[in-house]
Amino acid sequence: MEILGFILLIVSGILFFVKKQQDTKALSVKSARPANIADLKRLAGEIADEIGGGNWRDYVKVNGTIVCDRPLTSDLKQQDCVYYRMSVKRRYEATATRKDNDGKTQQTTSQRTQTVASNQQSIPFVLRDRQGDEIEVNPAGADIETIKVVNEFQPGGDRTEICFGGFSQPIGVVSARANSKTLGYEYKESILPLDRQVWVIGTVSDVTGEVVLQRPFKSDERYIISLKSDEELAANADQGAKTAFYGMVGCAVLGLLLILIGVIS
Repeated sequence: MEILGFILLIVSGILFFVKKQQDTKALSVKSARPANIADLKRLAGEIADEIGGGNWRDYVKVNGTIVCDRPLTSDLKQQDCVYYRMSVKRRYEATATRKDNDGKTQQTTSQRTQTVASNQQSIPFVLRDRQGDEIEVNPAGADIETIKVVNEFQPGGDRTEICFGGFSQPIGVVSARANSKTLGYEYKESILPLDRQVWVIGTVSDVTGEVVLQRPFKSDERYIISLKSDEELAANADQGAKTAFYGMVGCAVLGLLLILIGVIS
């Protein structure tokens, strides 16, 4: 009982950090200044004329459509995008043998997964607003909301190469041990596609000589590229923080209670 109590206290500590992250996200979305691209470029020019270029930065939120002349091609679905992440996991059954308290041998079988391939890439793109104005976005370091384009399980035994559509990649020999049986392979891929309207919440700066949206310089400001509106992002983060808070308090109270009961008994 005491062990369970300590586990609940650890979970409570984890939920504390989850709540803190959600609070930071909500505050970032609410504190970022709404801006349009034309005004940002005009302001950058005025400040450059007064104090020189490369000195201006501001934390803003900008809405527009993703444009890219030379996009990435995702590994599995082979779709044009500006960001993607993919993974291939081997799903297998593992059999473990152990002895119980009476010395009798028991066998248990459980399903497990092993990552055999993964990849993630992003490239800078252009954000174009409704007025036709454009600004470059450097997505490095952003929390990017994506669309899932592949979520498939293919049954089959061990193999030395993974294949999906036009994609193939050697993975080396995945040998099945006597207590391990391959069930198949899970293919997953998510992308940020072209021509989608997004909100970019981050720092606008002319430090490179061009006006660019990029990762904030301050650690308490989040960098977000989202398919949701800023109102939806703030509401979701507030709800996530509230849920984490109640879970944190509940786990802490129950954990302390179980530890107390264990000590008394």
